[in-house]
Amino acid sequence: MNSLTGKPISFWIDSTPKTTYPSLENSISVDVAIVGGGIVGLTAATLLKRAGKTVAVIESKQIVTGVTGHTTAKLTVLHQLIYADLIKQIGEEKARLYAESNLAGIERVAAFVEEEQIDCDFSRQSSYTFAEPDDELDKITDEVKAALKLGLPAAFVQETSLPFKITGAIKLDNQAQFHVRKYLLHLAKNIPGNGSHLFENTRVEKVEEDNLCQVVTDRGSINAQDVIVATNLPILDQGLFFAKTYPERSYIVGARIDPAKAPQGMYIGSGEASHSIRTTPYDGGLLLLVGGEGHKVGTVTNTEECYQKLEDYARDRFGIETFEYRWSNQDMVSFDKLPYIGKLTPFNHHIYVATGFSLWGMSKGTMSGMLLSDLILGKENFYAELYDATRATPFLTPQSVKQGIDVATRWVSDRFKGLQSNSFAEVAKGEGKLLTIDKEKVATYRDEQGTIHAVSAVCTHLGCIVSWNNAEKSWDCACHGSRFSCDGKIIQGPAVKDLEMPNVD
Repeated sequence: MNSLTGKPISFWIDSTPKTTYPSLENSISVDVAIVGGGIVGLTAATLLKRAGKTVAVIESKQIVTGVTGHTTAKLTVLHQLIYADLIKQIGEEKARLYAESNLAGIERVAAFVEEEQIDCDFSRQSSYTFAEPDDELDKITDEVKAALKLGLPAAFVQETSLPFKITGAIKLDNQAQFHVRKYLLHLAKNIPGNGSHLFENTRVEKVEEDNLCQVVTDRGSINAQDVIVATNLPILDQGLFFAKTYPERSYIVGARIDPAKAPQGMYIGSGEASHSIRTTPYDGGLLLLVGGEGHKVGTVTNTEECYQKLEDYARDRFGIETFEYRWSNQDMVSFDKLPYIGKLTPFNHHIYVATGFSLWGMSKGTMSGMLLSDLILGKENFYAELYDATRATPFLTPQSVKQGIDVATRWVSDRFKGLQSNSFAEVAKGEGKLLTIDKEKVATYRDEQGTIHAVSAVCTHLGCIVSWNNAEKSWDCACHGSRFSCDGKIIQGPAVKDLEMPNVD
């Protein structure tokens, strides 16, 4: 196996300056508090401030370094294969609303770029979902028919600018791509001032609703009339969103490509083992981004293989020799294919959430910011009912049953992991391993210098046992997607507390 190449960092983050917004120091009051500094939170904050509201965006680390900062940054309503299934499941009218709402998200980004003259490599592109094997071709033709039925200007094509043969593809023109961090950092700089704030390195621990809402952080409290929780999966367990979605992890590699050989447009394959393909301006030329190798969080330990397979694919299909970047991302997949956007529960009147974007967060995240700002402002929104976060959810889908069984089985079976391993001496350099010491599950990593990093293996969200991720050197929870560093620090929620220190000698 070849050793992995490229910087282990998102290109979007590496190619933009670090942000240095202050942490919360004193308790404050605003009209709307927004938990999470990604595309949902910053879009909603921008719209609400434009409407005259005072807002406070609260980010646990730095803005746009979480899920939004690790995306492929495609703006498209062509979400692989979705419309034929949606028509069967919810009917033409609701499927049309899904398409229209995502299109509205794309056009909102385009309008911000135009209004603010944002330099973010925004460009209109055609979007494709392509089939390589013949047995996927029927799905493509069904999707074309469904898209046309919903009023989308889709076309069936058999030729693309990809350097390999396909059997057919659905093509949708006038979609877009951009540099998501350049775009959002521009929006963010306009938020502080005139009673509004943007706080970094401030972790929200809980949100309570009474006459006013109170957002409790590790650095103080914020009182607000309304609160938006935009943390990929809500950090609040009310609403059971962790049971209505599951966390999917995927991988991206980036390589310089000769512009003369680069594909035009944005692509994704039609099958489960599909690949996402696009280019972006890079150092006077182009960077090819290839994504894929998705799996449920925490179920694959040797994640380096995922990167290796992507590199092999890029070498085979595009003649790539060396790679500039590699990074991974995760998103919450909704069991009924629709995101949850709206009130946290039927009993909450001022706490709102957005989650379940199912790996298409650029259009859905923007649309969520629009919808939530409308709800707070008392404006009618045509899409509110479709995405109502308190809607009755089909828990008993084949996918949800499988995931529910998986979580329950994992919760029990993980208790038996590492029973025979009870000594730090068993952990090699560069290895992460579950041990059982003094009857306690210990997540143990030995770094390349030989130093042991030991933390409790029990996730602080709902008590599942974490698994080692060797590519990211992290402890990942397969139940609901929380991730922690080798020292137990939170990388990604819904957990709001670090892994505990083990009570071992």
